[in-house]
Amino acid sequence: MVNIGNDWDELLKDAFSSEWYNELRQFLKEEYSRYTVYPDMHDIFNALKATPYSSVKAVILGQDPYHNPGEAHGMCFSVKPGVKIPPSLVNIFKEINSDLGIPIPDNGYLKPWAEQGVLLLNTILTVRRNEPFSHKGKGWEKLTDTVIKRLNERPDPVVFLLWGAPARSKKSLIANPRHFVLEAAHPSPLSAYNGFFGCRHFSETNSILFSLGKTPINWELKNLNRPV
Repeated sequence: MVNIGNDWDELLKDAFSSEWYNELRQFLKEEYSRYTVYPDMHDIFNALKATPYSSVKAVILGQDPYHNPGEAHGMCFSVKPGVKIPPSLVNIFKEINSDLGIPIPDNGYLKPWAEQGVLLLNTILTVRRNEPFSHKGKGWEKLTDTVIKRLNERPDPVVFLLWGAPARSKKSLIANPRHFVLEAAHPSPLSAYNGFFGCRHFSETNSILFSLGKTPINWELKNLNRPV
């Protein structure tokens, strides 16, 4: 059984004990044994581990993990310290800078956001090296849809940031009017100029949280590279 180590375990226990999840597990065993798969199997559920259900203030919904070596570590758009910042995340930082005047950091490690209540969830949680969407339709979507449905059931409002068509397709799962849905183009270089730049989702999220009496998110990341 999966052990996330917080309140998600109880909320997702039926999913984790389902026949379709067992089929997904068998598929993943085969994939990890035969191919290079990202993220490391111990990192798959890092987003849920870092942001308990009861702590979620906002959700950033990604697609599938980065498929290049060394990038994916279980949180959408995030890379570990020391890893070159991928283009989509560069554009996210540009938008934060334009929106809030926050300096662009020297790293793409987004765990500080997760620890403040931003669930960094991909809709698909694994991928073969250099094969984007290679694990599409294998069962992850059922699990991550369940995560979204559980958040939709929550009485405490959540801000959902849906960027790009795959994320926006999940809007129908967020049926409860108490929640807030912000939509924009994906931050990828292919689409960022079609409505991601200028969306101001970061200041808007904080305005919503402030109106709800919640502590806003500090979107600023500390620079991790120290001068020698």
